[in-house]
Amino acid sequence: MRKSILTFLLLCLSMAGGYAQVGQWKAYPSYYEPTEVAEASGNMLYVLASKGLYSYNQNDQSIRTYDKTTLLSDYGIAHIAWCQAAKRLVIIYDNGNIDLLSPNDEVVNIADYMNKSMTQEKTINTIDIAGSDAYLSTAFGIVKLNVAKAEISDTYQLDFSVDYTYIEGNYLYAASASSGLHRGLLADNLLDKAKWSNAGGFTSRPKVISPETLALLKTLSPGGPKYNYFGFLKMHGGRLYTCGGESGKIQEACVQVLDPNGWEIYQDNGISQVTGVKYENIYALDIDPNNPKRLIAGGRNGIYEFNEGKFVKFYNSVNSPIESYTLIDKEYELVTGVKFDPTGNLWLLNSQAPTQSLLSYNTDFQFKAYPQSELMKLDDNGFKNKSLGDLRGMMLDSRGIMWFVNANWFLPSLYAYRTGNDSLKSYVKFINEDATPVAVKYVRCVSEDRDGNIWVGTDVGPLLLPPSEFNAPNPIFTQVKVPRNDGSNYADYLLANVDITCMAVDKANRKWFGTNGSGIYLISADNMMQLAHYTKTNSPLISNNIEAVAINEATGEVYFGTDLGLCSYMSNATTASEGMTQENVYAYPNPVRPDYLGPITITGLDENADVKIATANGSLVAEGRASGGQFKWYGLDNSGHRVASGVYMVEVATAEGDKGVVCKIAIIN
Repeated sequence: MRKSILTFLLLCLSMAGGYAQVGQWKAYPSYYEPTEVAEASGNMLYVLASKGLYSYNQNDQSIRTYDKTTLLSDYGIAHIAWCQAAKRLVIIYDNGNIDLLSPNDEVVNIADYMNKSMTQEKTINTIDIAGSDAYLSTAFGIVKLNVAKAEISDTYQLDFSVDYTYIEGNYLYAASASSGLHRGLLADNLLDKAKWSNAGGFTSRPKVISPETLALLKTLSPGGPKYNYFGFLKMHGGRLYTCGGESGKIQEACVQVLDPNGWEIYQDNGISQVTGVKYENIYALDIDPNNPKRLIAGGRNGIYEFNEGKFVKFYNSVNSPIESYTLIDKEYELVTGVKFDPTGNLWLLNSQAPTQSLLSYNTDFQFKAYPQSELMKLDDNGFKNKSLGDLRGMMLDSRGIMWFVNANWFLPSLYAYRTGNDSLKSYVKFINEDATPVAVKYVRCVSEDRDGNIWVGTDVGPLLLPPSEFNAPNPIFTQVKVPRNDGSNYADYLLANVDITCMAVDKANRKWFGTNGSGIYLISADNMMQLAHYTKTNSPLISNNIEAVAINEATGEVYFGTDLGLCSYMSNATTASEGMTQENVYAYPNPVRPDYLGPITITGLDENADVKIATANGSLVAEGRASGGQFKWYGLDNSGHRVASGVYMVEVATAEGDKGVVCKIAIIN
């Protein structure tokens, strides 16, 4: 009887399965460069590659990847080692966090070392296994980890950096490039530094992968990008285009594109030999509206043109008006912004250039410089009035105005440029609606919402510039005030003093704010409510340092480029803009099977919508209000008892008083 009921409910609710990915996180780590291999029992290889982890079963040739969205506790793996006695893989992260992974997918996290407050440098140099113990060589000594018991058993403060350890005879040896070889008798109290003695000079022990294993790994394809650099993201034609962005450090140049079939890595070899300069730091890119196979990327040393992923042309001061910051050094010709207009003309921002800042490269393949004195105010390196230090974030709004910012500390500012008449409006002072100066030190990004407002991300929070203020002699920026609703009649500025690094606006006009150190904020369409705040602690987010955000409006997937790599969250952005209908409100899991005791999530709801759950004959079993576009129900009635098997109606009421059934939930006990 139960089988027939289940079959009927599955047929009635067959559409529910298509929505199961809402709320799901995904990570996109690189597995390109193997650095360590741990051979486990059962002919299993665990491979640390580009700070990501995958395994290879040599018996059935299967490959499996691991990350925080699937199993692990953190990102950025520094070292791995297999402990045969405990049958666990020891995983050490860059931040000192520790995971112990068993073949049955049990993960034990040991965060004690990461969380311990100490003045010494916490870097772990190597892992050496002895029986059921793992000896972690650190910058100050040795940490002894009992892998079987999953606990740190001892810490030996030696006051010198240990490169590796080993046990020989009855002694524990600590090899240090800076202090030589030391040893301590295992039977002694090695917590006492006096029990350690010098045992000779240091001999290096390079940790290399055998040629045979390396040759095997080269035949494997665990997937993923080549680099973990995602400081710039752009959705175009259903594909995510990425590059390194403004990382603040020298890194390999890369253009990587993600589509439903996987990753396409644009050519990166041989380019330096052709150009005569290093191929480093791609800051921004754009796709030709007249030819989607043609991509232009702006970098540290000029601009690069690609066709179907292949490098075809390079422009710098030799063959274009692009200038280096000294007019001599060809290794520093900063093109920090590139943007095609709808006709196919390319616009460039040439930061720190001595004589100009804004250029175009038109459809006739001709360059032209557009001198703008407002952009030539940087004094540096003996030059006066150079172009500003970090011009970036080029964005065409719905009116055809080109917006960009100067993200440098020297003159943090916003600019609106009209390409048709070569007119520039600069915003270098930020006064809010209370006539109070806003103490902005950094302007990081600019974006437009669905109402035509311009949002500016700063180190003191987001500012809003309404269209009515675009051309005002003394424009007023709005610091959105969010009422406290505590009876005090007070309000707080939206995300006050949060360092906003990037943002994106979804189809429902909700704002996704990326931050420097505070993760991701999702703000409601009316800007009055924080719908979500995702951090590394409360979600699978890779890092709290967000460098770029992009949204696939067709699927609702929101991509976050961080300082540690790329991850995404499947939002309800595709349906949230359409209001509550039977087409875009759904529950998951659905049907709810007997062994499921977690929350049943109803998503796609209006904020604060009144939600009632009733039996088929109209008896009320649960009620509440939606928060963050969702309502969670644990399958319990108002008395706290699990409801009987059957189909339950989800009824909602909007703020306007409209009511109706928006979805059904099948419960199977």
